[in-house]
Amino acid sequence: MGILDGKNILITGVLTDSSIAFHAARLAQAEGGRVVLTGFGRLSLVKRIAQRLPEPCPVIELDVTDDRQLATLSARAGAHLDGLDGVLHAIAFAPQTAMGGNFMNTGWPDVATTLHVSTYSLKALAGAVLPMLREGSSIVGLDFDARVAWDGYDWMGVAKAGLESCTRYLARDLGPRDVRVNLVAAGPLRTTAARNIPGFDESDESWDRRAPLGWDTRDHGPVARACVALLSGWFPATTGEIIHVDGGAHAMGA
Repeated sequence: MGILDGKNILITGVLTDSSIAFHAARLAQAEGGRVVLTGFGRLSLVKRIAQRLPEPCPVIELDVTDDRQLATLSARAGAHLDGLDGVLHAIAFAPQTAMGGNFMNTGWPDVATTLHVSTYSLKALAGAVLPMLREGSSIVGLDFDARVAWDGYDWMGVAKAGLESCTRYLARDLGPRDVRVNLVAAGPLRTTAARNIPGFDESDESWDRRAPLGWDTRDHGPVARACVALLSGWFPATTGEIIHVDGGAHAMGA
């Protein structure tokens, strides 16, 4: 028996097989979970990637900025699952003008897009799936340590700080429903999204040097394990928390 045996899991954010969400989905299946993916835009690509999982799974369309799609999400997921025990929020986006050292010059429309997709979407997704969430359910989001300002990260860093605060408020409001909400703050990993972050390549070696446990930007396993553990019932009294999976780099001084 796996730690997700008999549990239904909705996973967002799979784009390629290098996505953190893909590795979490693969491990969730290995641990006995029944998985449904959501995709945005290149839905045919997500469907092809889904075929690479141990068990091919359904893919449903979800644009987290589209109120109509959010309103029908529970019904569409319900065509494949009779309820939900876990949800992985692996969604973030910022226009290039909102990163790369352009902080003071980024206009509100691009800032608004960044915050809508990367911060507000956690609350929007939680509200959309609420009718399907069973007792003891878990919502897990992906974070990048927002306590400091990172070179080039700019408005995405602000969005992640907002995501951390949003998690605490969701934990407060959903706790009485026996729903947990937590974040996994991952170290830098080589994903399609990361390649679009200015200066990402420079963080590779420096992160490994700072992390007391070391850090491999090509190894998605530790982050996927943390996500699956939080989606399981093994943390029944943990909510509003940020679990760092970064080799310990966040705890070290510059």
